[in-house]
Amino acid sequence: MSKPTQGTLGDKEMVFDSLSTQRHITSNYNTRAGECKDIELRDTFLSILKEEHAIQSELFDESFSRGWYPVKEAPASEINAARTMLTQ
Repeated sequence: MSKPTQGTLGDKEMVFDSLSTQRHITSNYNTRAGECKDIELRDTFLSILKEEHAIQSELFDESFSRGWYPVKEAPASEINAARTMLTQ
């Protein structure tokens, strides 16, 4: 892992900055897709949105694997309850 020097970002800061940027990008594409009248253009926005979510997931996975973004795991019963609620 590189150590930041004054005026530069270290690995953790760069990943978190990129993750924050991806959150904004996906939010914007989501809004544009949802408010787009032209079906073909909407499909294009949705395709790009999927790609941007994949990038965001990669950044999250990287930060999680390095221990920078700890996540408390939910019990399987809570996960299944949420899945059931969302698929009804």
